[in-house]
Amino acid sequence: MTESPLLGVRGLTKFYGARVGCLDVGFNVWPGEVLGLVGESGSGKTTILNCLSGRIAAGAGNAEYRARDGAVADVLRLAEPVRRRLLRTEWGVVHQNPRDGLRMGVSAGANVGERLMDLGARNYAMIRGRALQWLDHVEMARDRIDDLPETFSGGMLQRLQIARNLVTRPRLVLMDEPTGSLDVSVQARLLDLLRSLVAELDLSVIIVTHDLAVARLLAHRLVVMKGGEAVETGLTDQVLDDPQHPYTQLLVSSVLRS
Repeated sequence: MTESPLLGVRGLTKFYGARVGCLDVGFNVWPGEVLGLVGESGSGKTTILNCLSGRIAAGAGNAEYRARDGAVADVLRLAEPVRRRLLRTEWGVVHQNPRDGLRMGVSAGANVGERLMDLGARNYAMIRGRALQWLDHVEMARDRIDDLPETFSGGMLQRLQIARNLVTRPRLVLMDEPTGSLDVSVQARLLDLLRSLVAELDLSVIIVTHDLAVARLLAHRLVVMKGGEAVETGLTDQVLDDPQHPYTQLLVSSVLRS
């Protein structure tokens, strides 16, 4: 790991009226690290991702991101055009429902190639070639490149969303329950794919999941969320094998009992 984190979050707070979304949350994400946010529904995990991606406005705190050129900026306070460019270039966002991250009215190839066009690519042959390469990367048949997303299964849609996000070689990817809506057998294959892509591309990832098995497989470190607050942080095996906070102990024991 380098001396400086890729992303440093401090004091992140969001209220929905009187209800706490997240409260004074802080963590670092290092280059090449997968950080898991775990906890039950309503614990604040997705609120954190939504604040970082700009889907909702944070109430307080900062999130300093170190860009490719070395410049550091608080992503919670970026102007909207700058934020949109960041999300098209150095960041990616993988939604639980892939329809939220795809354009359903254009072909699979266009979904992938569109991100390259956002960066100025105009050579059709190059764009199509890169799209085909990324269908290969996510283990989709090349002959589906001109098919519309609505013709794909849920697992294939998620693979397409991943290809769309990774084609620009982002440095940080936000993943919200990326396997949560899939059948167990499809989940397993997609998790293997994600793990290999993260290692191959040296990606930094923040992954939200309620599934501790997914967290153990993918995450290097965990932040355990309860009621909007981070109650425990540590290396994944350390947190899951020797939980210190009573809530984490309850989470782990509930998995062991099931």
